[in-house]
Amino acid sequence: MNISLTRLALNCCLFSLMAVGGANALIPEMHRQVVDVDGWMSSTEFASLFAIAQAAPGPNMLIISLIGWKVAGIAGAVVSTLAMCGPSSLLAYGVGQLLQRFHDAPWRRIIERGLAPITIGLVLGSGCLLAKAANTSWPGYVLTAASVVLAVRTRLNPLWLLAGGAAIGLTGWV
Repeated sequence: MNISLTRLALNCCLFSLMAVGGANALIPEMHRQVVDVDGWMSSTEFASLFAIAQAAPGPNMLIISLIGWKVAGIAGAVVSTLAMCGPSSLLAYGVGQLLQRFHDAPWRRIIERGLAPITIGLVLGSGCLLAKAANTSWPGYVLTAASVVLAVRTRLNPLWLLAGGAAIGLTGWV
């Protein structure tokens, strides 16, 4: 697939500036852009890349590097990673300086409290989108629901949930 690295960089710069709460909060928009709008990959490929990114140690923004790699090779991975990290880092630095300057201002606490529910909603939306992309039958939805309950109710490492899901998948039940 021949794509423009400039287009990839611009998409990732936009993602970077929208990533309130981290890259995982943008999963629905990333999916829409790379699957529905640009057609760079299928929903299944996107869900697989997300699973790999979550299983790997390191920052949760690894998904963007994998998207870049999938659509444009090593150059795409480098461009997408730099475009995802650069703008948000500069913005965070500038906002950090501003918040430090106005650390006692009442509007600061209002903004911080207002961003929390937005981030939670974006992450929940990401989960719903990934469940829809990864599941093709009712047993898959049952497995996803059970994994969500276990993740919320226990302190079980998510890698165990992935391993359990893979083992169940090998049985052919899902």
